Amino acid sequence: MAKTKVSYFCQSCGFEAPKWLGKCPSCSQWNTFVEEIVEKANPSVPNWKPQSTSMQRANKAVPINNIEFDEEHRILTPDKEFNRVLGGGIVAGSLVLIGGEPGIGKSTLMLQLALNMPGLKVLYVSGEESDRQIKMRAERLSTSVGSEPLAVGSQKSDPDGYRDANPKSEINSDCYILTETSTQNIFKQIEQLQPEMVVIDSIQTLHSAHIESTPGSVSQVRECTAELLRFAKESGTPVFLIGHITKDGMIAGPKILEHMVDTVLQFEGDRHHVYRILRAVKNRFGSASELGIYEMLGAGLREVSNPSEILLSQRDEPLSGITISATLEGLRPMMIETQALVSTSAYGTPQRSATGFDTRRMNMLLAVLEKRCGFKLGAKDVFLNITGGIRVEDPAIDLGLAAAIISSHEDIPIPFKTCFAGELGLSGEIRAVNRVEQRIAEAEKLGFEQIFISKYNLPTGGQDKKRIDLTRYKIAVKTVGSIEEVFPYCLAKAFWLPVFILISVQLFCLPDQALSNPVFGRLAGSRLNLSHVQKPQPTMALI
Repeated sequence: MAKTKVSYFCQSCGFEAPKWLGKCPSCSQWNTFVEEIVEKANPSVPNWKPQSTSMQRANKAVPINNIEFDEEHRILTPDKEFNRVLGGGIVAGSLVLIGGEPGIGKSTLMLQLALNMPGLKVLYVSGEESDRQIKMRAERLSTSVGSEPLAVGSQKSDPDGYRDANPKSEINSDCYILTETSTQNIFKQIEQLQPEMVVIDSIQTLHSAHIESTPGSVSQVRECTAELLRFAKESGTPVFLIGHITKDGMIAGPKILEHMVDTVLQFEGDRHHVYRILRAVKNRFGSASELGIYEMLGAGLREVSNPSEILLSQRDEPLSGITISATLEGLRPMMIETQALVSTSAYGTPQRSATGFDTRRMNMLLAVLEKRCGFKLGAKDVFLNITGGIRVEDPAIDLGLAAAIISSHEDIPIPFKTCFAGELGLSGEIRAVNRVEQRIAEAEKLGFEQIFISKYNLPTGGQDKKRIDLTRYKIAVKTVGSIEEVFPYCLAKAFWLPVFILISVQLFCLPDQALSNPVFGRLAGSRLNLSHVQKPQPTMALI
């Protein structure tokens, strides 16, 4: 009989203690320890093993130069967004964890991927749905898997008319469904079927016979993941794990779960919007800053190849408080719309709210505008919004946000076809941003007429060979060094309107004094061309 013992595990980080503790010594979280019964491994319980025991050998240390390395083999999926996030495709033997809120579309994404892999034997293991429920969902998603192979979320897929045009669309016969929660039974089916890709939905529903605790507990999640990790590395089969998240937005289970897997993907988005974002949080085989954008439709997820067009709203007339900023997500440049609303506070303490942007950085921008530029924003309510339901952490949108705040404060719209790319420093300077050429090229491709960047993006001195060639761009590139230099370009009306009103009052009320005043004469002569203006008749005077 196997020996059992009782241990206490932290639900936040997975720390194990022999007794209950109020505060976790590892992650400093309170009231996170739960009691679990741990059973030592029983040799009679089957576990994952390679196909041939004769192939087993003891590993030994070898020099790194003696290791033979071939170019890593990647499985290309029909989904270009999914390939981009993974770093160029699925790596053989990789373990990928996908997390997201309930109902965001994790199971839909993975089932749609399994259905769109012709010629590849895929095993879809579900511990949450029955096989009939999965079949029902597959029939709905099969509208994009007709006789013509379409990419996952292809732009050619028509969610409204495709089902009528292809009423007999067949589901991929290489996709196998297994409703099971025991890892030992799953490995038996894997040994018989020999799949080329495995999808687990979800890791919190699995349980192993080696651990006597409920499914979803810290020890069960850790043990099941370890068994799947050994299977993936020894067989070279890629495994996808769908994971639940907690109310704090973290993946449920111990933190070691994210350390054990090769790639961690976060599927996020507002359920009130139709767009979803697949973001790489950790990736051992590629960049961890890539993201893919999908559109949720009735027939599944459709990939969005040009996100700038959906993130920019179509406006018939210019509105104050709206600017366009050039940002980068990984290697992909995007143009996003930033909105600001500044109003007089009705309470003693003004409200500061930001959607899709860091609130602390917004407070820093407000402090810079008030200290360096003289705008009185201390008693104003300020609201910021990044349209499209996405969250941006790129500091290059600071300049666009600052211009939107001042535009809303002065109630003067920013000119059409104008975008910004620059980081705002504490002294009011516009700092250089990386890959500014890609941002300029994206703005030019979308038809913008001018873009504001930092003048420090143009190297001088010994770096003249690396100077950006602005002549190859048709868009007007405005280089600025401080935030004050932006206002004469974008908010010219805010500067000249008070001067124009004052000159007009002087002309109609006291024309002789206005023309004799050197200050007004210089301003009026340069901007209003008063040499051809006749003096008003005495009867028209407002005195």
